[in-house]
Amino acid sequence: MINITLPDGSVKEMERGSTPIDVAKSISEGLARNIISAKYNESIVETSTPLTEDGSITLFTWNDDEGKAAFRHSSSHVLAQAIIRLYPSAKLTIGPAIENGFYYDVDLGDQIISDKDFKKIEDTMLEIARGKHDFKMRAVTKKEALDKYKAEENEFKVELIENLEDGTITFCDHDNFTDLCRGGHIPNTGIIKAVKIMSVAGAYWRGDENKPQLTRVYGTSFPKQKDLKAYLALLEEAKKRDHRKLGKELELFTFSKRVGQGLPLWLPKGAALRERLENFLKAAQKKQGYEMVVSPHIGQKELYETSGHYEKYGADSFQPILTPNDGEEFLLKPMNCPHHCEIYNSRPWSYRELPKRYAEFGTVYRYEQSGELHGLTRVRGFTQDDAHIFCTPDQLDEEFMKVIDLVLYVFGSLGFEDFTAQVSLRDPKNPDKYIGANENWVKAENAILNAAKAKGLNYVVETGEAAFYGPKLDFMVKDALGRSWQLGTIQVDYNLPERFELQYKGSDNEMHRPVMIHRAPFGSMERFVAILLEHTGGNFPLWLMPQQATILTLSDKYEKYAQNVLNLLENHEIRALTDNRGETMGKKIREAEIQKLPFMLIIGEQEEKDGTISVRRHGGEDLGSMTVDAFAKIVTVEIASTMKTFEN
Repeated sequence: MINITLPDGSVKEMERGSTPIDVAKSISEGLARNIISAKYNESIVETSTPLTEDGSITLFTWNDDEGKAAFRHSSSHVLAQAIIRLYPSAKLTIGPAIENGFYYDVDLGDQIISDKDFKKIEDTMLEIARGKHDFKMRAVTKKEALDKYKAEENEFKVELIENLEDGTITFCDHDNFTDLCRGGHIPNTGIIKAVKIMSVAGAYWRGDENKPQLTRVYGTSFPKQKDLKAYLALLEEAKKRDHRKLGKELELFTFSKRVGQGLPLWLPKGAALRERLENFLKAAQKKQGYEMVVSPHIGQKELYETSGHYEKYGADSFQPILTPNDGEEFLLKPMNCPHHCEIYNSRPWSYRELPKRYAEFGTVYRYEQSGELHGLTRVRGFTQDDAHIFCTPDQLDEEFMKVIDLVLYVFGSLGFEDFTAQVSLRDPKNPDKYIGANENWVKAENAILNAAKAKGLNYVVETGEAAFYGPKLDFMVKDALGRSWQLGTIQVDYNLPERFELQYKGSDNEMHRPVMIHRAPFGSMERFVAILLEHTGGNFPLWLMPQQATILTLSDKYEKYAQNVLNLLENHEIRALTDNRGETMGKKIREAEIQKLPFMLIIGEQEEKDGTISVRRHGGEDLGSMTVDAFAKIVTVEIASTMKTFEN
């Protein structure tokens, strides 16, 4: 008998050789029907794997990320089998699961796969799936593996196997198909009920442009057809909400080849939106005692060597800027924190003067590969809502929790209600990835865990996701389409104060090192605006809209009255513009709808006579005729309902 510990801590005694499916059956038949993957002693195993020693088990269903990964990985095997059936001369390479799907890289020789071929691939996959073929793992020797793929003249698999150690190589079989695989599958192909080939693309073998170009076939799969339909509908909605499309329609930002890839240009409406976001955060920061600072866009190479950024990221950054002076080098600023350390270092400090909270909307530059650039979410120049708190160790917990309050205020005011906090810790197996003493890392990690518990956050712990200089608390936010984004980060850092020799005089008249907290609720203005655009579909909270209303006149006869209305709106601090063009009212309304303007104020003969406005809300709701004062009350109430009050 062996003892198997369940996630709730309870222990089941099972016969040696029992499988994860047997464990599930011992709990309930319903659970056993839904189990598609498992983890035993922190290793992913098959549901049919015999368990031969004591250990801890986690059982995964489709509702778990690990379950979806096994499902999609198994689907990639079915895709590979379908491709070989349809294109017998094709050579398979690798086919991993990815977010929301999977792909397989294939050498097709002179053949091609186009979108016209998608349906026959899907039909073949479903035909295979209906056979309910079990996925079975088996160990093979290195010689056996090499012999198989040399016989098939598949140099790609041969290269993979040559880099593996004998005794660690496994094949996965299902039906009459075999593939090199480490494992992690669903019980059988019959669980796959719906598949969709999404696209094809070119991909270099092992990502090396000097190696052969392969065909990458992307697909997705689901256990129910209705789930696939819902996913495809979600993708269509995502296309409508694409921030690149909306940014163009709403005239927020643009890009120019002459300026350079990944360097956004903010148009007047986008600049106004950014300014309003900045002012919103500045007001909250002021209540918490932050002071605004400004640092230059470049710094001497030595600055980033001191901080450690050059050692970790220098090779992938913009190249140093040389000056006429021999040996003098500058870098475009990749981070604001080294500059803020030097601001702190500009004078001596006493413990009585701490904490010091420096904030800056600082633009930084990082060289991203052109293929990785994507609208505002991946750029080469971006502005961080950066701040650094220098405090005593005794102040750390309180300061960290205050930053959490600030992040939650930002999320609440902008409609991000569904989020999980992620405590990102270092990977103890890779100490070379990090700088600083072990004892400081322990203190920093404990401070974050204690704060997350004290604030009652719903959080998970991810090992190996820490920054190179310290652990962090990241906020993973779900948008209106259910997609998860990392927004907002707080980091505890004992290491940069050490590197920059930061000090303060303590109550004992001795010199001490401060602790440093890095924080950015938005992360970067560019990425935050992109995510907010897609989350709201361009229908920003009313308080944030650059233009809250447009005044539409039936003809130019009412231009003077429209100006009077505009003046009254300005007195109520409502942002509006007048549309006096000689276009039809229908066209004016359509264009205002495209611009996502919250309110349309229509003015004609009756409105001028009565001293009123006819109010139409974005989306078509007719609010009727009313005075400007009555409309101002509607705006005030709506803003108050969405704009949270920040209490320090």
